Formats: sequence, structure tokens, C-alpha cells
Amino acid sequence: MRTDNRDSLVYLDNNATTRVAPEVFEALRPYLEELYGNPSSAHTFGREMRGAVVRAREQVAACLGARSADEIVFTSCGTESDNWAIRGALEMRPEKRHVITTRVEHEAVRLLCERLERQGYEITWLEVNSEGELDLEALRAALRPDTSVVSMMLANNETGVLFPVEEAARTVRENSDALFHVDGVQAVGKIPIRLSDWQVDLFSLSGHKLHAPKGVGAIYIRKGTRLPSFLIGGGQEKGRRAGTEAVPYIAALGAACELAQKFDGHETIRRLRDRLEDTILETFPNARLNGTRDRAKRLPNTANISFSYLEGESILAHLDEAGICVSTGSACNAESHVSSAVLRAMNVPYTSAQGSIRFSLGRYNTEAEIDYALETLRSVIPRLVEMSPYDEELRSLAARGRN
Repeated sequence: MRTDNRDSLVYLDNNATTRVAPEVFEALRPYLEELYGNPSSAHTFGREMRGAVVRAREQVAACLGARSADEIVFTSCGTESDNWAIRGALEMRPEKRHVITTRVEHEAVRLLCERLERQGYEITWLEVNSEGELDLEALRAALRPDTSVVSMMLANNETGVLFPVEEAARTVRENSDALFHVDGVQAVGKIPIRLSDWQVDLFSLSGHKLHAPKGVGAIYIRKGTRLPSFLIGGGQEKGRRAGTEAVPYIAALGAACELAQKFDGHETIRRLRDRLEDTILETFPNARLNGTRDRAKRLPNTANISFSYLEGESILAHLDEAGICVSTGSACNAESHVSSAVLRAMNVPYTSAQGSIRFSLGRYNTEAEIDYALETLRSVIPRLVEMSPYDEELRSLAARGRN
């Protein structure tokens, strides 16, 4: 397979971004061509654009299981939604300066909380165990009268580990008056979500993770939750977020959410992921899974595997040369060349963390592509093992594997 031909790519990096679905592109196209009006304009043309925004809001609300479409506000991305949720909660109640989050959050939450900590806010960082799972008793113990907001992800972007946010939401509601924010960016379109049944106040999503274009997201704001505006200006989004709505991308996000609701191929994706994961772990003695082995507690598409004593960047480069796209962790932190904060929080040994590869599958992957990826790994990994300075450790692992 050759990387100069997009049709020949084996794309196993769907947690970084997804291909825009053809159905989504067709929903977007008219608003880049003849339907170019401003949805805030009072004339018929403007009202037509406004109707597209209304439809998309209903589609997103249905996908999230929200009670009302009015609980959906469009943003530019998941990062904006995360920042707005946390900063808005703190602005709403300035006397409350305590935030609770986890060590394994996406950079949009983790780096924001690190900045807030430098600015004098108190942050409680919840730990995870070696399998990336959260202890809800630690959450209960951390809640205080001055806790403003609790922010945690629904699905980890690197390991796919799911947090029990429904139970966490009940814990927050029963033991405090803090707002509960969920970063749902990696979960939407992959697992069922029913916000009307969950005691979640704020929920973030991003379009490009579920086959819409990059540059559009949304935030769910539970009815009755007062969240100060993040962007100040015109009265768009019922005065909640200023700025002319990006109608083409909003229409695309709505179409992507509707497409996600109709998709019935999750078990196929799970089966392909399981086969890829199982074969790698059985074939290579230095391979280890990062994240819980209980697959019911992970996204159906994600496998994070470390190849101990090898460099993830070298594995990625060899796979890339063969036309296979994977990642070594979060795409938003891909150029830092430091060990993943998520794997460090899980106490994954450095010699394994540096060799981690995230495989994230999607609706367009096929059995033949998994065959090719496995065939390529069977060629690449032994070659890198031969070049590794840790040859004694690798021989020891191989010997234990044979036994």
C-alpha cells in the first residue's frame, strides 16, 4: 500500500479525527454554494438559514438524548465547549474556587485546570488505577461546599476506558451543589448517550470525531443551568454565544448526529478491534494492553498497546511508510515527544509507555485492512527489536512468551 494514494490508506486513527461521511458532505454542500445567507437576517433567505440551524439543533439533541433542543448551543469545537463549561461555572459562582477533575483528561481540560491552579484556584486531581479506571469513592471524598464544578470525560481518548459518569453525576448531585461537566467528545456516536436520564449539567462534543468536518462542536447546557456567555457580541444562539453561526458546519454536525443514530455497525467495529488486539498480544511477547481488559468498560473501537523497549515514534513511522495511520497518543499533543500523561497516571513503566500505539477503528475499516495491518506489524516489530539496545530484556520477554 502506498501513502501517495488516499484510497490505499489503512486509517486506524479515528480517535484523532474521522473522514467526513458522504451523507454529511451532501448535507453541507448547499450551504457552501447557493444557500449562503446570514441566519440572523430578517429576510426570507436568512430565515431559510435559520431553519437549517434549528433542524441541526434538534438532530444533535436527539443524538444526545436531551429533553429539549434548546439545551444545545453550537460552538467551534470540543475544546471551546470544555473551556466554556469550566470557566463559565467558575464565573457564575466566583466565591467557589474549587474544581475536581481527573489526571487523565484531554488537554482541553487538564491544561486549563493546570492554568487555573497557577491562578490560585484549588484543583483536586482524581487518580486512576493501573487499568485507567476511576474510584468514585475518591470523588465523593473530594466534594466540598466550595466545589464549583466537577469535570470528567466519558471516554478516554487514548485508552478508550469509559468512566461511570451516570453514577458520578448522582454522587455529585447527592453530595454537593457543584455543576457536573462531562467531556463526551470521544464517546458520541460510539456508545448510547441519554442525557435526559443522567444528572449531567454540561456536556461537550466535537463534530470531527463523528464524521462531520473540523471546526464545529456543541455544548449541552441542562435546562435551568445558568452559564455565562463565553464569547461576547451579538445575540446569536439566543444570546448564549456571540458570532455568526457557521451554518454549513452546523448542518453537517446535525447530519452526522442523525447518521450516528442510524448506524448499526458497532459490533463489526468491535469484532475487528478485538481481532487486531488479540492477535497483537498473542504474537508479540513485548506487547501489553493499556487500559482495562474488561472490554465492556472500553469504547468498542479503541486499543492502546505498548511494545516494551521500542519507540512508538519508530513504529508509527514504519507503519506510516506502509500506508497505515495510527497514533502514539492524543493527536492534540502529538508533537511534544514526552511520555503520555494518561499512561503516566496509570503508572505504565516508561519502557512501555514510550512504545505505545493507539489503534482506533471506524465505520469504514474492513477485515482486509486489519489483515494488512497485522501482516505489516509482523514485519516491522521484529525488525525494530533487532535494532533495540534493550536486546537482553527483549530476549527475556520472548523466552517467557514461549514458556
